Amino acid sequence: MEGDDLMKNILFIMTDQQRYDTVHALGNKKIKTPVLDSLVSEGTSFTRAYTPSPVCVPARYSTLTGKYCHNTGCSKNGMMPDGNESIMETLKKAGYQTFGIGKMHFGFRDGGSMAMWGFDKRYTSEEVNGAERDDYKDYLKEKGFGHVKDVHGVRSEMYYTPQPSQLPAEYHHTSWVADRSIELIEGRDRTKPMFMMCGIIKPHPPFEVPVPWNKLYRSPDMEFPFVPGDYESMQTYWNRIQNRYKYKSKGRDRELERMIKSYYYACISFIDFNVGRIIDKLRSENILDETMIIYTSDHGEMLGDFNCYGKRGFLDPAARVPLIVRWPGVKQGEKCDEPVSLVDIVPTMLEYAGVGIEGDYDGNNLFSEEYNRPVVSQYHTGNKGLYMLVEDNHKYFYSAPDNKEWLIDMSADPDECHNRAENLLYGEKTKEMREKLVEILKHSAEKDAVEKNHFKKLKKPDDYKSEDEGLLFQDAEGSLPDIKGYTS
Repeated sequence: MEGDDLMKNILFIMTDQQRYDTVHALGNKKIKTPVLDSLVSEGTSFTRAYTPSPVCVPARYSTLTGKYCHNTGCSKNGMMPDGNESIMETLKKAGYQTFGIGKMHFGFRDGGSMAMWGFDKRYTSEEVNGAERDDYKDYLKEKGFGHVKDVHGVRSEMYYTPQPSQLPAEYHHTSWVADRSIELIEGRDRTKPMFMMCGIIKPHPPFEVPVPWNKLYRSPDMEFPFVPGDYESMQTYWNRIQNRYKYKSKGRDRELERMIKSYYYACISFIDFNVGRIIDKLRSENILDETMIIYTSDHGEMLGDFNCYGKRGFLDPAARVPLIVRWPGVKQGEKCDEPVSLVDIVPTMLEYAGVGIEGDYDGNNLFSEEYNRPVVSQYHTGNKGLYMLVEDNHKYFYSAPDNKEWLIDMSADPDECHNRAENLLYGEKTKEMREKLVEILKHSAEKDAVEKNHFKKLKKPDDYKSEDEGLLFQDAEGSLPDIKGYTS
């Protein structure tokens, strides 16, 4: 690569479980996000961006390959299939130096969670146990915090219990990602363009944030979750499953709901502050205007809306994410309200980098004037599969475990309170979107989920038989009592 191409840097920031409606400049007047607000004013915001899968692993796999789940065969958390080239590998072959910091949630048979997958340099950290190496935990030991076991917050029964971090702000994971990013920017090869991916674990639960950020928002100032009268009609099998294993199925505590939101917002504001530190480094290195910045999240969070918590669903709080792109060639302050997908990020990066889009991608360049196609998303498969199609102002999704379909008219019902799939006035629209989605899946790894012009009716999975069935423990190694007479 020569000439101007040498300095077409890319900074890709992906948070975890951040809803679309958590940016002050995009309409949330409660939350404080001055850095994201500046990206909004200096870039383009895609206000109807959807995840290719509302759960971590497939969302990241699809985002980094530019391919939908029904074409990758990766639609749930677990092992990633081999054979799909990542944006890091493509850019590395084109002469880029490639850096990764923080959560990636990779899981390959060869290389495991530590796979480089095209990164020249990678600082590892994951919020789950079992990683072969964790650079962040090694860093904490060096700093004298090796005694802290739940370094990202206490999970299990406290998964959705707001909590102050056991670490000071300067050693929190969000700060560590910013520190390592700054270090890599300073030490980069200045003769090559740079691709850097920052994987920030928050605001993924537990909603854990350092002092004094934990008191940035106060519960009485928070709004209650949105729970319409007929909320159960909008829930799927997976909403019920998640509520159980996240310890949220035994009734509502409305004051706790507001506290959860206050800590969730605090996690995002702390992210905002540290993203500002990275951007300041780009500015001090005089490469801010030679760098495309993309800020997004892998999926959203229900946060009590519809009396649900977690992701794994296609209502907007779980399936819709922030997506902001800043670079000198983009229209400043522009807001695009057409449906787009995270699979569009790879083609957008490649066009910007001057590499060209030669692979077999499902996504399109976000800035293409010819962009006009439906957006697809999927979670799981078989009799537990969820499938979504969004086009213009309508959203259709089908739940195999419920043998049920939903149609939402986003223009008439932006809060998604009504399923119009059984409404005679929407019969033709429901049929049109169902058949369009079925036709897409027919020619993919999901062909067994459909037949002719409809979804197959599969045997429903068993629901819970007792009130404690399905509760989940995710305890950090070394966090359980092992004291004589008090062993857990």
